[in-house]
Parts: sequence; C-alpha cells; structure tokens
Amino acid sequence: MTIWDAAMDQALAQAQLAMGHDDVPVGAVLLDRAGRVLAMAGNEREATGDPTAHAEVLVLRRAARLRHDWRLEGCTLVVTLEPCAMCAGAAVAARVERIVFGAYDQKAGAVASLFDVVRDPRLNHRPLVVGGIKAASSAGLLRSFFAKIVDGDVSERPKELASKASVGQPTEGSNPSVTATKAESSESGAFIAEAEAAVKGR
Repeated sequence: MTIWDAAMDQALAQAQLAMGHDDVPVGAVLLDRAGRVLAMAGNEREATGDPTAHAEVLVLRRAARLRHDWRLEGCTLVVTLEPCAMCAGAAVAARVERIVFGAYDQKAGAVASLFDVVRDPRLNHRPLVVGGIKAASSAGLLRSFFAKIVDGDVSERPKELASKASVGQPTEGSNPSVTATKAESSESGAFIAEAEAAVKGR
C-alpha cells in the first residue's frame, strides 16, 4: 500500500471508462496540495477526434479552468501509464509538483523509460516523479484492451496502438532517479506480444 493508491484507483476507474469508446485505457486524476481531487479524465482521442486528448492533458485543462489559473503549483498528477512527451511537457508547463504513474511505457514513456522530459536541469521547473504505483492493474487494463483488438471486438483502433504494446516494468535504460515500487512494477511484466503482432498486421 502507498499513499497514492486511492488516487490511482480513481484513475484506473477513468481508464476503464475510456475503453467504452474504444480509447486506449489510460486515466488520470489531478490532486491539489491537500489531496483533494480537482479533475478526473480518461483518454478521449477516439471519442473526440482530438489528437491531444490524453487523460493527463484533459485533467490539466479542467483543473486550470476550475482554478482560473494555469499554474497548478502544489498539485499532483496521478496517471495509470507513464506520460508521453506531450503530457510530460504539459505537466512541466502547468508547474505541477509531482507526477505519479502506474505502468512504465517502454516505447513512449517520457519521464523514465525513453526520455526524462520533466527533470532536465535546464528547465525552470522540475516535478518529482513516482513510478510503478498499481502498475499491474494498469497493465491489466491495457492487456484486456489489446486482447479485444486481437479478437476484433474494438470497432475502430487508434493508428498507433502498437506503440502501447510494451508496457510494464522498467528496463535497463530507465531513469534510475524515478522513485519506483519495483515489486509492483515487476508484477505487471512485459505486454502481450501477440497483441502487438495482431495490431501491426491490421
């Protein structure tokens, strides 16, 4: 158990809802300094046709609108999958204090796995990062989603789904400065290879 489990459960619930409109099941929650939820969202790219409608971007937008301030200082972004470069950059721009994520994304992760966008020493703001919170649960949702693609149960798939087919534990090249719950991360394992092959074949 960690202090972030409850918030991650809420993010996972949002990820589950995203599957209902054929979006990759990623969910996010933004907490204020006191731990209160400011905004929640799941991916909405398929639902809205907006290429920037990742869960992280959506919660940052909604929280900024709620607070009438783009500066989200003191806030914690909790997301089920390691943020991509776009979302990591948005978190820096919003001045969030901390990013907490679930599964590592070995092909697109931009706070630990592939890049470290958020803690470049040249930046004027560098969020703290905690990784691997309920990683197995996050990877399980993704595994279920891709299994449906293999079975032909998803009506329209995002074109880049194959890039999400390798999530789970941190790799040798992962950033060692990320605070990770390694036991939880290792449980999530590598993503199902057959899903990746099936997606690439479509």
